[in-house]
Amino acid sequence: MSHTPHELHEEFPEYAEKMSALKQSDAHFAKLAEEYHEINRKVHRAETNVEPMEQLAEEDLRKQRAVLKDQIYGMLRA
Repeated sequence: MSHTPHELHEEFPEYAEKMSALKQSDAHFAKLAEEYHEINRKVHRAETNVEPMEQLAEEDLRKQRAVLKDQIYGMLRA
């Protein structure tokens, strides 16, 4: 398991400018990005034992993060 934060600008560096523009112009994209950031922060804090949680809860958060990441990627590619 990696303890590396999965920030969107690190996951999709080639879309950095487009992400910035969409956060300003598309409320749905901005909401998805904020949700991703919040869940990602929780996962990272659990992985590094800053805020430990039950394994199943952590796995559920990882799944939610993956779904959001897929949605965000779809919007970036559109």
